[in-house]
Amino acid sequence: MKLLEIYILRRIVQMFLVTLVPVLTIIWTIQVLGRVNLVTDTGQSMGSFMMLATFILPTIVPVVLPFALAIGITQTLTAMNNDSELPVIDAAGASRSIIYRPVLLLAAFLSLFSFVVANFVEPPARVAARKMVAEAYADLLSSVIEEKTFRSIEEGLYVQISERHSGRVLTGLFVVDNRDPNFDLIYYAREGSIDESGTSLTMRDGEVHRKTPDGRISIIKFMSYAFDLSAMSGAETPSLSPGDRSLGFLLNPDLTDPHIIGSAGSYRSELHARLTDWLFPFIFALISLVVAGDSRSHRQTRLHPMVIALVLAFGLRWLGFSFKNLVKQDEAYIFLMYLLPAATTAASVYLLASHRQIRIPSAIWRLVMPTWHRIRQRWTSRLGGRA
Repeated sequence: MKLLEIYILRRIVQMFLVTLVPVLTIIWTIQVLGRVNLVTDTGQSMGSFMMLATFILPTIVPVVLPFALAIGITQTLTAMNNDSELPVIDAAGASRSIIYRPVLLLAAFLSLFSFVVANFVEPPARVAARKMVAEAYADLLSSVIEEKTFRSIEEGLYVQISERHSGRVLTGLFVVDNRDPNFDLIYYAREGSIDESGTSLTMRDGEVHRKTPDGRISIIKFMSYAFDLSAMSGAETPSLSPGDRSLGFLLNPDLTDPHIIGSAGSYRSELHARLTDWLFPFIFALISLVVAGDSRSHRQTRLHPMVIALVLAFGLRWLGFSFKNLVKQDEAYIFLMYLLPAATTAASVYLLASHRQIRIPSAIWRLVMPTWHRIRQRWTSRLGGRA
């Protein structure tokens, strides 16, 4: 690569990382905090919690990465234009490939990186996270819940035990189940035991109180009663969603798999999403070049190129999700998932080759620009007042 290309690439990479790391950290933190109940409810160690957080990270990288790249490219090229670097490059008679080559090389590398993460890193991480949560909850009653303490297992389900004995035997069981809006259930048993799989609690010598919304109460005594724990504790082998499956499985699914029966559309849409979504970094890079890759005069009234690029990027991503939902319902729409990246790439290449620019229609421009100028003036005045 030429010295100028290395200079442009270095600036774009720096801006890309400056954008990616904070945004990724914020989203990752939000996702992790949503699962902090793994520690509070099951008594897991902080090391287990951090391991779960690590498994979550690959699920958000492919989503954030294309937008960070678009911001990095548009911001870098806009700054170079404002510093008169792009006009100097054009005035010197340099080829536009000096700008295009480093951008497209970086975009191609990040697209391949997204493909690897989405197809070979994310699915195993999802499965590992599911198994970790399932195993943490599977042994919840027999080893984690403190004696003589009420514990909320999930919304509407509370458990208290008096003593815990060897052999997974519990005494003094008290269970309150308000999950069904049609009635409330209160269980009391002198003794109980949990099976080896952790999915069934057998209570002995007790009674159950059943209260309906109209206030009627019925009391049933029992010698033995089996309480299903699978819904709250998770199974030892948790059910897998299409996003948890490997690319090889999606390409050649086992039609006898119970998870596929009745949900073939979800697996179909997931497969074609895996084969197309990894192209978004390259597509967004092309759009960013179309929007900000040319030298323009400072006197030209226009929106910031980053705003235009992000609006187009969000629009394309929304279309991608919409087409995925259509494919889930009917396989006749599969071609749309491949038409979107192909048409966007072709249009962007045509605009770059013909040195055309994306122009906002004058009618929309007259509506948008006054509002944009008012926002800028208010923001400038506030900053000036604080200074």
